[in-house]
Amino acid sequence: MASPSYLVMKGDFVIIGKEPDGDSVRFIADDRDLYRFLHRAYRIKPSRDGSVQLRFEGVDAPELHYGSAAQPLGAEARDTLLPWMGFDNIVYVNDQSTMVKSADPASVPGAILTQAAEANGRPVSYIFLNQQASQLEEGTWVNLQEELLKATINYRLLTSGMAYYTVYTSTPFVHRQLLHEASAAAREAGQGVWQLDTTSDFVLGDQSSIGPNGQLILPKLFRRCTDFLKDVARGYQGNLSDWLIWISKGSRNENDLVAINDTIELHLSDLLEQRNRHIVFKADLLDITFLEK
Repeated sequence: MASPSYLVMKGDFVIIGKEPDGDSVRFIADDRDLYRFLHRAYRIKPSRDGSVQLRFEGVDAPELHYGSAAQPLGAEARDTLLPWMGFDNIVYVNDQSTMVKSADPASVPGAILTQAAEANGRPVSYIFLNQQASQLEEGTWVNLQEELLKATINYRLLTSGMAYYTVYTSTPFVHRQLLHEASAAAREAGQGVWQLDTTSDFVLGDQSSIGPNGQLILPKLFRRCTDFLKDVARGYQGNLSDWLIWISKGSRNENDLVAINDTIELHLSDLLEQRNRHIVFKADLLDITFLEK
């Protein structure tokens, strides 16, 4: 079982000149040397201003800018998260841009609890602000128990339904249980994404089918569908499951391995049933755990 012990790193969350979304912001650590203690530390590449993009543990909010593609509730998820983090009076470069021109304040102090960077070099993090952040000691390893986890922005995103429950085998089992309970309650109440979710049964015609005015599906599946549609436009013939298998024979492994209820291991393609444009996802979203790449 993965250890629930996490490294405390303090610093500032920044959004000016950045493109934050509903489950990720950039973070400037007070002590960047601490990154060396994380698993896959070599993948972390701070930008010129010292900031790194974070991946929020346990959550996946609707996409706001997957290339030029976006989902329903993508902007709403971002516009919910940023005030929670303490940002106000946010102005974007223009009406079509997701880049922040100005905000008040320019940065927000806080802390992250992290164990590792993921494949793209983003520290996988729990987010703490205000009093909860001030009580954490920089550079220490803490056991992230229930009370502390429930004080995170991650947990709040799930209880509000503003993000999907999305966990990996690297997520400690005890954390998966708590995050699962939060998401189950939000789904039962029809909050946020759960009011619109169509992952179990949707139609994939073109990008507009799953675009901002289309159907809302699990963001990871949305990203796979978006890439699939690009290849269809280039002449690929076959359904989504076929494409997942085909594309993963090369350097891009898009056919994620998934554990169902921690018992059965399948590929993402095994969970899809497609007839023409109609796609059925054959697993409960709260029962799946993605295997960390």
